[in-house]
Amino acid sequence: MAKLKIRTYPDPVLKKKTVPVTDFGPAMQKLFDDMIATMHGSDGVGLAAPQIGISQQIFIACPTMRQGEEHVMVNAVIEKKSGTAVAAEGCLSMPGISGEIVRAAKLRLNFQNRTGKKYTIEIEDFFARVIQHEMDHLNGKLIIDHFTGAKREALLKQYETLRNQKGM
Repeated sequence: MAKLKIRTYPDPVLKKKTVPVTDFGPAMQKLFDDMIATMHGSDGVGLAAPQIGISQQIFIACPTMRQGEEHVMVNAVIEKKSGTAVAAEGCLSMPGISGEIVRAAKLRLNFQNRTGKKYTIEIEDFFARVIQHEMDHLNGKLIIDHFTGAKREALLKQYETLRNQKGM
């Protein structure tokens, strides 16, 4: 498994809407494994395909951050949302910033696994937050897009300062 380069804002691939996956062959299996390695190697709880420059409906979620407990989710659709929860979120594509984001507390999710088998699951709490964050990536939305006005400007300024300090 190879660790892939994570794309960071303002890379245009992060703003593109993704397309469904139709091929679950060996090349896709390697991509899933590489995404898992990249997520763990970056201390993430999730990673969406656009974050590695691929505009397909794929993400990995691992709210426990434990090897072997990853969920490969392909062509996911949120069927139902309920409740609300507010918590701070960060993002591997905007390292160094975080903000309080309102999300649904519970979800019903339809998706395909790494072999293409279809599932429907009900999830809640932190796992539901991770799923919604990764689904945002599939729709070209970043954490910064959850903010407006002065809060958005402050986060962008903080991010640009961090990028300049790291020479990104």
